[in-house]
Amino acid sequence: MTAVTRWLRGEGPSTLLLLLPLLLVFGLFAWFPIGRAAVMSLQETNLVTEPTWVGLDNFELVLGDPLFWTSVKNTAYFTGLALLFGYPLPLLLALVMSELRRTKGLFSVLAYLPVVVPPVVTVLLWRFFYDARAEGVFNTILGWAGLGPFSWIQDATTAMPSLVLQATWANAGGTVLIYLAAMAGHRADLYDAADVDGAGILRKVWHVTLPQMRNILLITLILQVIATFQVFTEPYLMTGGGPGNSTTTVLLQIYNYAYRSGEYGASTALSVLLAAFLGVMSGLFFWATRAWSTS
Repeated sequence: MTAVTRWLRGEGPSTLLLLLPLLLVFGLFAWFPIGRAAVMSLQETNLVTEPTWVGLDNFELVLGDPLFWTSVKNTAYFTGLALLFGYPLPLLLALVMSELRRTKGLFSVLAYLPVVVPPVVTVLLWRFFYDARAEGVFNTILGWAGLGPFSWIQDATTAMPSLVLQATWANAGGTVLIYLAAMAGHRADLYDAADVDGAGILRKVWHVTLPQMRNILLITLILQVIATFQVFTEPYLMTGGGPGNSTTTVLLQIYNYAYRSGEYGASTALSVLLAAFLGVMSGLFFWATRAWSTS
């Protein structure tokens, strides 16, 4: 009996029948747009008239644009700052909250509350807080301690760190809950053994908690890198890419090509480059950490 015959006589047809709706929906709303974008990256089109094939001209246009490297540098800068401050913060909050007993639920709600607020509302609210005048919200608070006033998003030096601060506040809560859920499933006997050995809180975190969260930490790391490389809402609504293109990111440049310049082909070409980069980077990341994640 061949493998095909065994598959036909077994549960293969019924499995395929159950998967068919999922495959159709996924193909229609995921793979078809990806394929369409790949085709558009080789065309010159205004989405109305018949497109014309231009080959790799769109990629040459994107790579030859001085703003391309500016947007890449700004995106990498945003990602680096977000990893430096935004990646360890949820873990630290989760570690502190896991030690609480009566008020852990309350602090979990407070930590997740910024995630519930719509992103546009959050960004516009922080834009109001970042008023560069001395009577601005943040400058007023810092003025009580004799600091400031600061220019915040109005200055090219502090604009990107200001965006990172807002994005960290808005998105950390979801990761905090993931870490708390992971800690709830940890083996209690390991902590008991650590107590018997006289281990303090820091040694228990380093030798017991973190090793058990290894896979979760790897997943959240790559997800954060992917998400921060696609940052758009914050620079679009808060700074518009300014001042002086200091917050122009790759995704904002994709938007500018499509909706400000009408270069849809260049927009999709840059999208394809970003998707290819993130795909290769993710593959290399999982390859490099495969031994650590399975040990």
